[in-house]
Parts: sequence; C-alpha cells; structure tokens
Amino acid sequence: MVKPIKIVVVYQSLLGIYGDRGNGMVLAKRLSWRGIASELIMVEPGQPVPTNGAVYLLGGGEDQAQIAAVDALRADGGLFRALDDGAVLFSVCAGYQILGNSFTVGDDDTVIEGLGLLDVDTRRGPVRAVGEVLSHWMTPEGDDYLLTGFENHGGYTTLGPKAAPFARVELGVGNRGDGTDGAVQGRVMGIYPHGPLLPRNPLLADYLLGVALDRRLEPLPNEQVNDELATLRHQRINVVRHTKSLSEDTRWLGERS
Repeated sequence: MVKPIKIVVVYQSLLGIYGDRGNGMVLAKRLSWRGIASELIMVEPGQPVPTNGAVYLLGGGEDQAQIAAVDALRADGGLFRALDDGAVLFSVCAGYQILGNSFTVGDDDTVIEGLGLLDVDTRRGPVRAVGEVLSHWMTPEGDDYLLTGFENHGGYTTLGPKAAPFARVELGVGNRGDGTDGAVQGRVMGIYPHGPLLPRNPLLADYLLGVALDRRLEPLPNEQVNDELATLRHQRINVVRHTKSLSEDTRWLGERS
C-alpha cells in the first residue's frame, strides 16, 4: 500500500492569521485530483513536529507569535530533521522572516535570532508594505509566471549570498522595495504574499508538490477547472494593474495641482 503524502501545517495558532492554512488545503486537494493520497497534518506548539512529512508550511503572525514559534521549533528540532531528510519547506510573511538569520520585533526593534534556514535578515522598513502584490516567478520550464497575492508586513528583508530571490516584483514592495520578493535556498522557500498564496497561484502549488515528490506533475486533466482558474487569475491581475495605474495617476495630479 502506498503511503499518503504528508503535508504539515506548522503552528497554525501562531502563524496563521491570514488563512494561510489554505496553502495546505490546496496542496492536498490538488494531489487528490490526481488520485494521489495525502494527509494534512496540523501541528501546534507543544506537539512534536513529525519528521516524515513531504511539505512543511509556515504562515503569517505577529511579533510575539514569531518569537514563540522560533523558540518552540528550535527546541523541538523535528523541522530541522525533516529538512535533512529531504522535505520541502514553504513559508510566507512572518514564517518567511523567522527562517532567516535574524529579524526584529517591537517598537524598540529588538533583534531576534532566526532559525538560520535561509540566508536573509529582516529589519523594520521605512513604511509598512500593505496591498496587492504582483511578482514574476520563473518556472523550471523557463516560463514567466505571474504570482498574485496580498502583502502586509513592516519588516524589510535583505538576502545574503547563499539565498536567491524567489520572484521579481512588478507591483508592490516585496522584500524591501528592491524589485525582489522572497528567497530560496535549496528546498527551503519563503515569500511575503498571503491570499492564501497557493490557491491563487496553482502552478506554484504544483511546483512545490513536484519538488517534494522529486518528479514533475502533469497538468490536471480537468480542462474546465484549469480554464476557470486561469480566467480568474487573469481578471485579478488586470484589476490590480488597473487600480495601481489609477493610484499613480491620482498622485501625479495631486503633485501637479
């Protein structure tokens, strides 16, 4: 009997304030549509993090939740062992920040040591990044795929030499307004947008599953589902671009008046 693919959502109560558990749900559903058995596991602080998962997910949270999550994950050690065994780790926003070398919290910008799984450091930025974000992600096939999501973060992230940018920003702030968003280092990935992100970007969901399974997943056979997802994505992207254009036009008029 083939064992189900385990998808582990880590510390939903701490890192899940934007419905980021939906990332795990969409991974399980897209496996199910392909006839591949999966198990969606929710792990909370105080529970051991299983070491035999294929994909681990971290979501967004507030300052104190970040500190609690870092302390608990470091003490547990299960996530590190799973990554040593070849698991994939995908994180968004606060979950992305805590994977780095360090991040800051509070009004006094206290520096907190991160988990050291990504060569990035996060510090408070000059303005909070809030709003829709569009970024270009290069697929393994070399295609330019637009990622759509919602960013809401005060931290600005700088990448070190061991990490590569995950995507190139078209609209929004991303890492720190430098035209990049997220970071990737081996099988560990982080990026800022919520949404949840994977339901809004199904090709990225399939990519993560493919990395975890060490094989490329064929497109889903249901063409109607694929066409409807593509249409909805196209409509959302056009709305975001149009809204951004109107915002810039209004600002220009204000500067001229």
